[in-house]
Amino acid sequence: MMHRAKKSLGQNFLQDPNVAHKIVRAFDPKADDNVVEIGPGKGALTALLLQTLPHITAVELDNELAPLLQEQFGEKITIIHNDILDVSLTELREKTGKPIRLIGNIPYNITTPILFHVVDSLPAVKDFLVMMQTEVAQRIVAKPRTKEYGILSVLLQYYSTPKMQFAVSRNSFFPVPNVSSAIIHLVFENSFAQKALNEPLFRKIVRGTFGKRRKTLRNGLKGLDIPVSEFEGLSVDLELRPEELSVGDFVLLSNELVHIAPQILNTTTEDADG
Repeated sequence: MMHRAKKSLGQNFLQDPNVAHKIVRAFDPKADDNVVEIGPGKGALTALLLQTLPHITAVELDNELAPLLQEQFGEKITIIHNDILDVSLTELREKTGKPIRLIGNIPYNITTPILFHVVDSLPAVKDFLVMMQTEVAQRIVAKPRTKEYGILSVLLQYYSTPKMQFAVSRNSFFPVPNVSSAIIHLVFENSFAQKALNEPLFRKIVRGTFGKRRKTLRNGLKGLDIPVSEFEGLSVDLELRPEELSVGDFVLLSNELVHIAPQILNTTTEDADG
């Protein structure tokens, strides 16, 4: 399939068949899975997936690639010609009647928005095997008290069990990207054992405190307009910085503050990826 990569769409096509096989083996599709591929490009993964799957849904924004993919795979593929951020995964799950298994080599410039779009679509998505920039993957699996640990770490370790699969050489793509890549598997079925009583509040606290990550939790929570009078009796040490807290600590903190949730949820915090 002849097609020039479009810089505006962040396209880097996977051209190494060994890597493509390795990705599909890690994904381990079963014939009755409801698989949605994000950004199939020239169909390197699609062709391999269709060796096991009778049908696949693919979300492809490129005006030229969408019809070429349809022509190549025919009735075995349903093309959604749109930006994945504008596709309702919840509606897609309702149409198909099964939780979605997502797979994709996504544009690195919109990795974080895509990840949050998927999280916002839960429980429609069962898991997501995704190629991303190595540094972002490292942030997702990072441990507390490391410089990589931040908003992405806490939220994706809360909503899923993330597992780093393997590195992918930049020479596996055309054009060759400027960054290194890694495959990560996010299993949303296996989310964090402790549950936040109010998930919007939990996310607000994670984002709000990491938005001031050089400050103590005490200062970060003040920035969320939480009265100092509420700080007494909290189990978490407020002199710590946010990167020193585990996912469980953030769940505990949000659950102890849940009784004043409406007040906090009316405030705004920057939706950074920390």
